Amino acid sequence: NGQPLTPIYPWLDARSRDDVGTLRETLNTRAAHARTGCLLHWTYWPAKLTWLRRTQPGLFARVQRWVSFGELLLQHFTNHAGVSVSMASGTGLLDLHSCTWDRPLLTTLGVEPECLSRIVPLSDTAPTRNDIARRWPTLKNVPWLPAVGDGACSNLGAGCTTPDHVAIMIGTSGAERVVWAPDGPFTIQWGSWCYRVDERRLVMGGALNDGGALMDWLHGSLRLPSLKRSEAAIAALAPDSHGLTVLPFWGGERSPGWSDDARGAIVGLRLHTQPLDILRACMEAIALRFGEIDGILQHTVTGSTEIVATGGALLHSPAWMQILADVLDRPVLASSTQEGSSRGASLLALETLDYLQQPLEAIQPIGRTRFLPRAEHTATYRAAAERQRRMYDAVVS
Repeated sequence: NGQPLTPIYPWLDARSRDDVGTLRETLNTRAAHARTGCLLHWTYWPAKLTWLRRTQPGLFARVQRWVSFGELLLQHFTNHAGVSVSMASGTGLLDLHSCTWDRPLLTTLGVEPECLSRIVPLSDTAPTRNDIARRWPTLKNVPWLPAVGDGACSNLGAGCTTPDHVAIMIGTSGAERVVWAPDGPFTIQWGSWCYRVDERRLVMGGALNDGGALMDWLHGSLRLPSLKRSEAAIAALAPDSHGLTVLPFWGGERSPGWSDDARGAIVGLRLHTQPLDILRACMEAIALRFGEIDGILQHTVTGSTEIVATGGALLHSPAWMQILADVLDRPVLASSTQEGSSRGASLLALETLDYLQQPLEAIQPIGRTRFLPRAEHTATYRAAAERQRRMYDAVVS
């Protein structure tokens, strides 16, 4: 009757971890990734639906339609049921090439296409429901568009609308993304994920579970001084001078290895190791993981000349942005755009409604500071990256 039967299951809910193996035994993982742009991993819907069918079969059978919160909200405000290709692609159930629900996956999951929302274009707008409009008259004549993924919107809002500019976001977690519109058939590099922005554009990238959340954990656990005071001390330390090798997987791993049960690790501690050494080592370790993701993206979408830094945790740390520039050997521009995802959603809506006065691809990043790579530091970080890879192979792989 249009009422939710379950709670919201966020992507970080890992209770379906044990069901990933079942999917990998049943499906060709490489072929599924090539079609959907998503790996068979507990962050996506295939594993969560498999877990629900196994642990709550009665509930699973009662559900008439599986939806995201955005779809539920749209239906509540407009009585209109539909999902954009952007949100559909983030489930791991969409064939990115045909923009239809992936039949092999649905068959394996025992889910009919009718049990998922109808895929609609962004131009499929809906008016506000009459009773909602009476409650909030401002919304009376406002058209509602289907929801779009916040990561894709973040790129658009930061001016990273073409392969010329790649966005790196570090907030609670972290992600590197590039948006482009392929001229024809395209391939998805193994290790990355790929979603749809809309019917024309793709966003490819990788994501880290640990970003600002790990910094908060370190500041609390190591009793570090304030962020402002720590920043100055971090900037004064020489690159990789702490002698530590870190796997920043406190929250587990997504890109690029997608290990189901990766754990964080710090190797090389000595009695003279200081808390600030550990903090700098973790910041460098996260930057090195972005180096792995960046290498994958460069194989598919070439031509990027600059990194645009976004996200509160990254933008509040000039030292971290300099570390990124040195690791990636490319300039890093500190974005001055506020609320990038909201701005990107607005720009996409304006374009869809034909109100945008210039092509979305013509919008350039707006920045306040540019951090240039330093060759001697880049060489140091290449050695640190190789050390981290060896540790990853020994501990995680």
